[in-house]
Amino acid sequence: MKTITDHLADYAAYHRDRRNIATHLVGIPMIVIALQILLSRPYWGFDGWFITPALIVAVLASLFYLRLDRPLGILMTLLLALTVILGVKVAALSTTLWLTWGIGLFVVGWLFQFIGHYFEGRKPAFVDDIMGLAIGPLFVVAEVVFMVGGKKQLQQAIEARFEKG
Repeated sequence: MKTITDHLADYAAYHRDRRNIATHLVGIPMIVIALQILLSRPYWGFDGWFITPALIVAVLASLFYLRLDRPLGILMTLLLALTVILGVKVAALSTTLWLTWGIGLFVVGWLFQFIGHYFEGRKPAFVDDIMGLAIGPLFVVAEVVFMVGGKKQLQQAIEARFEKG
């Protein structure tokens, strides 16, 4: 199995331009929120608990992220929990509003992505490796953690892959 360094370095190879990274810092969260909104129906509630397709996806993604890196996995789990809560709240609105928010955020998020890759001059990572769709949100969170001075060893290990050639 690939390590977190492997996944993030592979993804980072498609994201070297700072403008591309900036558009991803906006676009990827929009896409994740959109998917959580759209997957928040159907809603099955019982005894104060609920299950939605969004919750199932968030749990599976969280397990994947936790397996790669405990601290980043915990952060991703917390962020995904917030998107599940938001998704359920938006899904409780009328069907028109639920779809407008979900589809609107999804389309605008992907517009940001494609603008970023125009700057990069390279296709999105998921075109060559479908895992890029799962790694994208982790990449964004890792980039923010790096920006605030966290996970320096991980950042250095990723950057070292590009220094080698």
